[in-house]
Amino acid sequence: MSQAIKQTVSWDGRGNWALSGGADGGLSEAGLRRMREVLARYVESGAVPGLVALVGRGDQVHVEALGTLHAAHRSARRSTRRSDARSDGPSDVGSDVGSDVGSDVGSGGGSGGGLHGGSGGGSLDGGGSLGGGGSGGEAGGLVGGVPMRRDTLFRMASLTKPVTAAAVMILVEECRLRLDDPVETWLPELANRRVLARIDAPLDDTVPARRSITARDLLTLTFGFGLVPAPPDTYPIQVAVRERGVIGDGTANWPTVGQDEWIKQLGALPLMYQPGERWQYHVGSDVLGVLVSRVAGRSFGEFLRERLFEPLGMMDTGFHVPADRIHRLPTSFAHDPETGELTTWDEAVGGKYSRPPVFEAGGDGLVSTVDDYHAFHRMLLNKGSHGGERILSRASVELMTMDHLTPEQKVEKDQFGDLFGRHGGYGFGMAVRTHRRDLASVGQFGWDGGLGTTAYSDPAERLTGILLTQTAMDSADTPRLHQDLWTTVYRTLDD
Repeated sequence: MSQAIKQTVSWDGRGNWALSGGADGGLSEAGLRRMREVLARYVESGAVPGLVALVGRGDQVHVEALGTLHAAHRSARRSTRRSDARSDGPSDVGSDVGSDVGSDVGSGGGSGGGLHGGSGGGSLDGGGSLGGGGSGGEAGGLVGGVPMRRDTLFRMASLTKPVTAAAVMILVEECRLRLDDPVETWLPELANRRVLARIDAPLDDTVPARRSITARDLLTLTFGFGLVPAPPDTYPIQVAVRERGVIGDGTANWPTVGQDEWIKQLGALPLMYQPGERWQYHVGSDVLGVLVSRVAGRSFGEFLRERLFEPLGMMDTGFHVPADRIHRLPTSFAHDPETGELTTWDEAVGGKYSRPPVFEAGGDGLVSTVDDYHAFHRMLLNKGSHGGERILSRASVELMTMDHLTPEQKVEKDQFGDLFGRHGGYGFGMAVRTHRRDLASVGQFGWDGGLGTTAYSDPAERLTGILLTQTAMDSADTPRLHQDLWTTVYRTLDD
């Protein structure tokens, strides 16, 4: 077995971390087998049609692929429903919160494995019914025959947010953008903000914003606008947000307008809170994508490709899947709100991600693979360096992965402990763990996506876990899968 590098981690009072020293450590074969057995049950039961998972520690990487791209196990059962809605995924009736649900259920994120499907093994829409394309008949108790593979492409949902934050920090390091300068220089649509007198106020009951919105506000999701923790259309601002298409409607039909029209519609609405007053989920990351595009003078996708994806070797990552790779994209499933059964949310061929989007959303728009996203996380664990190339400075990565929120800013976030509050803190585009309440170490960072994706890194253990599924986090099954995954990931540590 190859030996990974383990280093000592020191912390300050805000969760900022530094690495030093070195010791041997790796992944346990027995632990990996246990992880595979536990996660295989989720596919065998029909909770998810398939998954691809990765656990990496130092130079040791283990990948598993399980299940199929388009069909579910013949014994698929109904799922226990959750009540959170998502903008980048299927909506339930209930709270607007969780629009893409960066839901941290369990120890934080996930990475797992299962029975090998095809060549996927590693080291050892329309509301249609369950099913979907797939060739090759039945194999291993699975209906359909297109197995998950290591290079399967997934809709990353809110795992886009940390990538967007990294793009902003590249511009900050080049002095083309400053964290505390008003963004209205590049986003005039957000100048001269008005703020609702209270969250349930009519749209014309406003007060002036006390200051301008900054890039720091957007990175920490505290610029004053986001998802509302109330049932849809409870308040006038929610109705206006829906009518103007600022946040998705829970279907695969969003976005419908380009970035300039989108930011114009956002700018026509008052803020919900004063800039810097309160953490609110999601919308700030979409604004950042527009900001990067305007500062860089090119499309957001082009900037990401040139400055992040190509240097990191993330050749399968982008905002859509080209025709010659569409066979690697699974069907995206959600759960019927009445029956709890899986239904098709987005098809692969002819679906949302089969063509370039009109708006490259910085909050939830990327498609990627487990190895591509691991390269991004490995760069963060290496303090900005990957494969001998420096992408970000050590200082920038430390800034991204420390907690930036005050207790007052966390009030709304912490109302939803297993969705947003479990970590304790929030950095730039991702959660930061500031307390230890389960197996994950203080300092762990990462995020989750409402379409069934999760990725976290633990600097104290030099550990990264990634779990990619095609099943939305709109039932209790997917969060439980994430929680069990992380329990078994920490069981793989061999020290």
